[in-house]
Amino acid sequence: MEKTDSLIDKLIFFIKSNVLLLAFVVSSVFNATLLRFFTVKNYSDFRPILADLSVTLAIGAFSYLLKPKHRFLYFFIWSILFVLICIINSIYYTNFLSFASLSLLATSLQVIGVSDAVVENIMELKDFIFLWQLFALFFLNVYLKRNHYYEKKEEHGLKNTLITLCTSLITIGFFIANINSTDVSRLGKQWNRELVVMKFGIYTYHVNDAIASIKPQIIPLFGYDQAEKEFREYYEKNKKKPTTNEYTNVLKGKNVIVIHAESFQQFLIGKTFNGVEVTPNMNRLTKEGLYFSNFYAQESVGTSSDTEFTFNTSLLPASSGTVFVNYFDREYITIPKLLKEQGYYTFSMHGNNGSYWNRNVVHENFGYDNFYYHKKDYEIDETIGLGLSDKSFFRQSVPKIKEVKEKYGKFYGLLIMLTNHTPFSDINERHLVDFDVDYKYEKVNEETGETEMVSAPYLEGTKLGNYIKSVHYADEAIGELMTELEEAGLLENTAIVIYGDHDAKLKKSEYVRYYNYDPYTDSVLDEEDPNYVNVDYFNYELNRKVPFLIWTKDQTVSGEVTKVMGMYDVLPTLGNMMGFSSPYALGHDIFSIDNNVVIFPSGDWLTDEVYYHTQLDDGKVLTKDGIMNKEYIENYTKISEEELSVSNKIIVYDLIRKTKEKDKIMKEYQEE
Repeated sequence: MEKTDSLIDKLIFFIKSNVLLLAFVVSSVFNATLLRFFTVKNYSDFRPILADLSVTLAIGAFSYLLKPKHRFLYFFIWSILFVLICIINSIYYTNFLSFASLSLLATSLQVIGVSDAVVENIMELKDFIFLWQLFALFFLNVYLKRNHYYEKKEEHGLKNTLITLCTSLITIGFFIANINSTDVSRLGKQWNRELVVMKFGIYTYHVNDAIASIKPQIIPLFGYDQAEKEFREYYEKNKKKPTTNEYTNVLKGKNVIVIHAESFQQFLIGKTFNGVEVTPNMNRLTKEGLYFSNFYAQESVGTSSDTEFTFNTSLLPASSGTVFVNYFDREYITIPKLLKEQGYYTFSMHGNNGSYWNRNVVHENFGYDNFYYHKKDYEIDETIGLGLSDKSFFRQSVPKIKEVKEKYGKFYGLLIMLTNHTPFSDINERHLVDFDVDYKYEKVNEETGETEMVSAPYLEGTKLGNYIKSVHYADEAIGELMTELEEAGLLENTAIVIYGDHDAKLKKSEYVRYYNYDPYTDSVLDEEDPNYVNVDYFNYELNRKVPFLIWTKDQTVSGEVTKVMGMYDVLPTLGNMMGFSSPYALGHDIFSIDNNVVIFPSGDWLTDEVYYHTQLDDGKVLTKDGIMNKEYIENYTKISEEELSVSNKIIVYDLIRKTKEKDKIMKEYQEE
């Protein structure tokens, strides 16, 4: 009887015949899985593994079209790319809680040129564990060469390519069978990058991101008519009627100084350590001015630039790339443009490079008459972190503002702070502030029996501790600015507007220590302890709110507003106070709406009653009373998706400019 090979024998033969392919596929999928464990932490979902497997198999299939001796180089080059993807995304997620985008690569690389300190502080040991793949493939190749593996290989190129591609397609089939239409829609929109990686894997995400990154050049060529139709229907249906309230025109004619407070979070307002206020100046301003205590930034991957865009236009960030980098040449209705119509001179100031976030181009398009920045307009006499220190920046800015006032009269100016920027270590290492984040308490000395004051480290030496000290410095800088403005006579008939541009992007683990520290044991409470505070997704997200206030010397406006409010509500709210408006604003005058909603670029949304989180299957809801109203959820989810879509189409298709031009032509034609 003829002996046939068993299934195990066939499997062993297959492995021996395809060692390099299998090594490449397994190591690439393992690294991708490891990255998800480090970041989004979906430990049990097999779907992204299938997606990563199908991508790597498809790439591996084409290796068979090469001669055996050239296949290692093919796999090694792809492995370098995949390892870089994992390292870059590991670093990016740790510091920005999102995944890197090809469209942001050019801008992100500027950080390296700006400050070596940033690079040194944003990297962790875990970010380089992915390098094992390259070493493993290298030594495997050495082993195979010694055993004359490549000399024994037979040429079955096209046949093996087709077989491997078919295997990839079968894997894709299994994957597609386990996702739904909502998942596919989210992949296309790519509003929530975490969700895309969770469901589709890191390699599919980057293939999709590469496609999305060329959309600014490709999309405007297709689908314009449908985009214009959606745009017109939305604004016809949501046409805002003029309203008046007690704040209408209260600031009309006043000068405005806007302070863009880098990485300034609201939870530190009123916070003390050992009886010393973290933000004494901001505390005073929030009590004297109009303070919005439930205010949220709505930034995406463009962080500070997204906030500037949303603040100025009342639109939401682009779904792929950023407006400042990818869509800077579109027409937008902005606060500076609207105030210029009222005779204001408008300017912006920053202590960093003018080209960072493409500001030197974008600010001109936004309607600023002048952009003062970095070495062009400032003496770089004190550098902290990314550039000119905030205290020196403010000190040098005041005379420039005074000159503007004397020369042009009414003015609107934006001052962009910089020092309170990650990694927050410079302030502490150089002892630039006298502020302790330890925990002091009285304790009886067992030897002497006397009561003495002792100190527990608490947040000393932590990133959150460094951040708090950095915020204290930023608050000191704001206090000095207010004093210098007063001495220069610039607070008369002037409104000061201060907003935090986004949260500090700190890890949840930092807040676990913040809320659960036991100074008597110098440790963190156990999760089983009844006093333990669980920093879950919702606690973390709700804690990301930032300060927003409007202050005048004569206290024209004052009080606390507790309604939830987003960055896109600033233009309508400030506009009501100053007598301007934009027909394309997505936000609302906070004093003219009863139930406001804050929509985040991820698709999450927030009202006074509900926080809706889209990242999990079918969404997840946090409500005040724990009861979910399905109709309520569906209504605001529909509003969220509609506004994200309309805003993105305005940006991508340049709809403000094109519809205005089209309407003008039609009007001229009708008049003829």
